[in-house]
Amino acid sequence: MGTWGSGNFESDTALDHLSMVVDRLVTEVTDAMTGDPVALEPDEYWGVAVPCDLELLHTLARAGHTTGLPDPETIEDWKETFMAVWEATIDGLEPSPAYKEERRSVLNRTFDQLAKAARREATG
Repeated sequence: MGTWGSGNFESDTALDHLSMVVDRLVTEVTDAMTGDPVALEPDEYWGVAVPCDLELLHTLARAGHTTGLPDPETIEDWKETFMAVWEATIDGLEPSPAYKEERRSVLNRTFDQLAKAARREATG
């Protein structure tokens, strides 16, 4: 396999590994979004892990180390699904109004920044 530099992502093997990591993150989010909506509730595993996966994908994209992001429309569909569950269930956890507003902002930003990165990737 080819190596073209000394960086951690400057070889075919490294890019193959990175592709597997990105694929795993995208698959996890896709599966969570198409699974039981209860799993997306704010106090459930995927309700916490999905935003983490999205943030990791955005971090990789921002560093120029990712291809294979879902199309922006898919990410916007994910946002709609996720936020609908979040809005329908967050009050049951009795968060403070300040936390609820701040968390909503963070979640929206998380989806939006990844959709923006996917648009950049799609346009080259």
